[in-house]
Amino acid sequence: MTTTEEAFSITVNESTISALFAEPDESLATVVVAHGAGAGMNHPFLTGLTQALNDLGLSTLRFNFPYMEAGKKFPDKPPAAIATWRAAMGAARDRSSGRGVFASGKSFGGRMASMAAAEGMDAAGLVFLGYPLHAPKKPEKLRDEHLYGLELPLLFLQGTRDPFARPGELEPVVARIGPQAKLEWFEGGDHSFKVAWSKRTISQDGELLAAPVAAFVRANSWTTAG
Repeated sequence: MTTTEEAFSITVNESTISALFAEPDESLATVVVAHGAGAGMNHPFLTGLTQALNDLGLSTLRFNFPYMEAGKKFPDKPPAAIATWRAAMGAARDRSSGRGVFASGKSFGGRMASMAAAEGMDAAGLVFLGYPLHAPKKPEKLRDEHLYGLELPLLFLQGTRDPFARPGELEPVVARIGPQAKLEWFEGGDHSFKVAWSKRTISQDGELLAAPVAAFVRANSWTTAG
């Protein structure tokens, strides 16, 4: 399978951010993947994931949030992050020839995608790569209220050692969202899906998630017809 890549820039308000669109032959759909708070679009976890998705017949688009592009330490506030998500999804749709476009993100990136969807951003589905339900050791302050109005397909991928959402905490949230939300636990994985004593590289940790993401996309691509 041959994959073509296009590096380009996206304008968001007064910022210009980097993006990379990768399209394999006979692509089924596109998955837009956002980075987490501490690493940009070229982090090995994301490159491993997106290359594996390309090998499974899905197009991908990675992008930087404006703060990361500018080399700043602290993430953008939600309004700026949501505007960035809208722009990235628009760029993906422009390159997807009518195919479905799914939004996915690591931690902060996934949470901002869900907030954008709650404000009306169109997406065929959402994939959370380690949802930050709460800050570590602060389970009383949940970041969940905006999730309950979402009616599109949702997939939560979470490590069982993730301090941002431990087993027993996400299940009631997913159940309250409704049957369109699914949760898959990765035994022993931390917030970056790293398993203690694992010999996998960071890139291979990202590759590990490609199969369930691709299965979710294939299962829900019928919703994008027309």
